[in-house]
Amino acid sequence: MNIRQLSAGLFCLCLTTAVHAQQPQGVTQCGTPTGQPSYPLTTYTELPPLAEPRAEDWKGISRPQAAWGNTDTRYEFALPPETTGKSLRLNAWKGERVTAQAVVWSGCDTEGISYELTPATDGKGHTLPGNAFESGFVRFVMADGINPDGTGCGHRDHRQWDSLRLADCIDPYLKILPLKARQTQGLWISCQVPGDAHPGIYRCRLLVRNGQQEIASLPLSIRVTDRQLPPPHEWSYHLDLWQNPFAVARYYQVPLWSDAHFEAMRPIMRRLAAAGQKVITASIMHHPWNGQTEDAFETMVTWIRRADGTWMFDFTVFDRWVEFMTGLGIDRQINCYSMVPWKLSFQYYDQATNSLRFLQTAPGEPAYEEMWTALLQAFSSHLKAKGWFDRCTIAMDERPMDVMQRTIRVIRKADPDFKISLAGNYHAEIEKDLYDYSIALAGRFPKDVVERRRAAGQFSTLYNCCAEGYPNSFTVSPPAEAAWIGYYMAAQDVDGYLRWAYNSWTKEPLLDSRFRTWVAGDTYMVYPGNRSSIRMERLVEGIQAFEKIRILREEARKRNDRSALRRIDDMLQTFRLQDFPQKEAATTVRKARQILEKM
Repeated sequence: MNIRQLSAGLFCLCLTTAVHAQQPQGVTQCGTPTGQPSYPLTTYTELPPLAEPRAEDWKGISRPQAAWGNTDTRYEFALPPETTGKSLRLNAWKGERVTAQAVVWSGCDTEGISYELTPATDGKGHTLPGNAFESGFVRFVMADGINPDGTGCGHRDHRQWDSLRLADCIDPYLKILPLKARQTQGLWISCQVPGDAHPGIYRCRLLVRNGQQEIASLPLSIRVTDRQLPPPHEWSYHLDLWQNPFAVARYYQVPLWSDAHFEAMRPIMRRLAAAGQKVITASIMHHPWNGQTEDAFETMVTWIRRADGTWMFDFTVFDRWVEFMTGLGIDRQINCYSMVPWKLSFQYYDQATNSLRFLQTAPGEPAYEEMWTALLQAFSSHLKAKGWFDRCTIAMDERPMDVMQRTIRVIRKADPDFKISLAGNYHAEIEKDLYDYSIALAGRFPKDVVERRRAAGQFSTLYNCCAEGYPNSFTVSPPAEAAWIGYYMAAQDVDGYLRWAYNSWTKEPLLDSRFRTWVAGDTYMVYPGNRSSIRMERLVEGIQAFEKIRILREEARKRNDRSALRRIDDMLQTFRLQDFPQKEAATTVRKARQILEKM
């Protein structure tokens, strides 16, 4: 049996655990029956509201109504909206994605709410194409709140889990909404303005109906300027949202690494590419994070120890994953995790015993160096043969400096030209060894270090996780906080942003975003069925703002416009971590957006 045959056999073994048996009825992370088949894709029923609407909150409201709301609000199910508008105007650069939210509410039962967008035209023969628009009702999902200490970390007490039901998931599949009496529903609209759009003001209407009766005709205008935002692939923002292909295989109930698996992932990862993602997340060993998510990361490299004690490796799955993601436009970098997993245990197939075994060893020990040197040398040769070596990094996260130093020595011994990435605390002692270095949101890179690293083609970014209760992109986070992050990256003059989970879904993510550890929503930004979220939409808004700021700064420097540079700097100085939670992110973002629109 050759190595490829053996590798295929091992992955067939893995399929018995990678694909879960279909449950007749779904069950959420905290054991709540969903009352429907598990893992719904196109249609599903939300978990019931936690409390009934109060009659006193709906006094004077009888008929169904609709108006423009705002994208800073997660409209509450049982309360009528406070502020709305009958018309809305958005401003966009060519190539920019802009968003809006309408809101529908009713004091009586409805036949069924539906909506339609009329064609967006400028009255001069130019039209924004229909496929530039994406829309959907904003569905409610179960969530929980920030810890009393202001963080989102730690095991979640089951008694606190049934605390919130929040609007987040944008569902394009739900075409008719059976809105009941005393209920409110958000409706999200996004427009990806084509890069070759003709400048002008494009007007359309959002028509909202109850059955056959029109209840609102809401004017929407999009003013497209002559300014140009490059395609996402060309954005300078170094976006690194970690992907979890194993979650997709489980939720879609398809065999791991099958054609059906890749087809299920395609629209989900294409959405990530459209956000400007630069990095492919690859797991090159078993459980690099100790299986902390609902769907653990398995190895994309088959480790085999021959009967004579030497090592051999198969990279077939790794290659398919990289080729797939590269084909979607995510092709700048491949981060390979992790030489220092949270649990220092390394799984391999042992030919001598015909079994899977584990080796317990740590950086600095002979067995560790022998094993990883063999892998890295084989990996280096393979990457060079594929033409991927220059964009591949050996990646680690949240490791102590002394452990990193020992690990770096092994990497340099195997191939001194390997690039290395780390997400963790700032350590001046190892900074020069790191090609891609991400530190916590509250951390600071020395200004001269960032400039030197940038000149050398290295990346310096910030990340956040459960440690920051705010700003963040949890389900409970105010939507503007996700956009705030992009501005903050510009204010700190770093190269971009890292977040550990793009799609590490919970058991029933469409219904319940809570997890056994961390605040709800920490483990994913998008939903099954290629559904976006309020959080994801606003995150992209902040990334686009970062790109606009970069472009405007470059233009101002070329023409020596100190006034423009000062306006940008003054605006960015308002993005301060110490303002949370007293100052709302929405206020700061709204003012900054208005300044950018005037420039």
